[in-house]
Amino acid sequence: MAAKTNEQLVLEFHSFIPYVQSIQHLEDALWEAPVKPGKWSLKEMLCHIMRWDQYFYEEAFAKVKAGQPLTAKHLNFNEFNAKAIEYAQTVTLQEIIRQLIEYRSKMIDDMTGITDAEFLTTYPDGDGKPFSYRGHLRGFIPHDKHHKKQIQQYIQSAALT
Repeated sequence: MAAKTNEQLVLEFHSFIPYVQSIQHLEDALWEAPVKPGKWSLKEMLCHIMRWDQYFYEEAFAKVKAGQPLTAKHLNFNEFNAKAIEYAQTVTLQEIIRQLIEYRSKMIDDMTGITDAEFLTTYPDGDGKPFSYRGHLRGFIPHDKHHKKQIQQYIQSAALT
C-alpha cells in the first residue's frame, strides 16, 4: 500500500468525528457497561480519546499555531488514562462527545490548508523529542482504529444478546 498523503491522513483522523456521531444514540446501558470484563465502558473509552486530543491540542497544536515552545511531554500513560476514566465519571456522555468533537475539530482546522512542508515540520516537544503533525497522526490514527474496532465488536456482540 502506498504511503498516505498528508491530506488523506487528516481526513482519516477527522473520520472519527462522524463515527462517534453515528453511535451517540446507543442506549445508555451500552455506554455504561464495560466492553469486556475488566475493560473500559464506551463512555470511558471516548473520554480517554478526548483527553488525549485535548492534551495534544493544548500542549502541542495550539503552541505550534501561536509560535510558542511545545509543552507536550512523554506522560505516564497509565496515570493519564486513569485520570481520564475518573473524569468520565463526572461528566455526561453528551459533554464528552461535545469535547471530543471540539478538540478533534480544532486539531483538524490547524492541519487544514497548510503546506506539506508545514505538515512535516518538526518542533521539539517538552522533552526535546520531535513533534510533527504527520508524526502525530501516524501515531494516533492506529490508536483510533484500535478503539473503533473494540467499539464495533462490542456493539455487534450486544446486538446478538
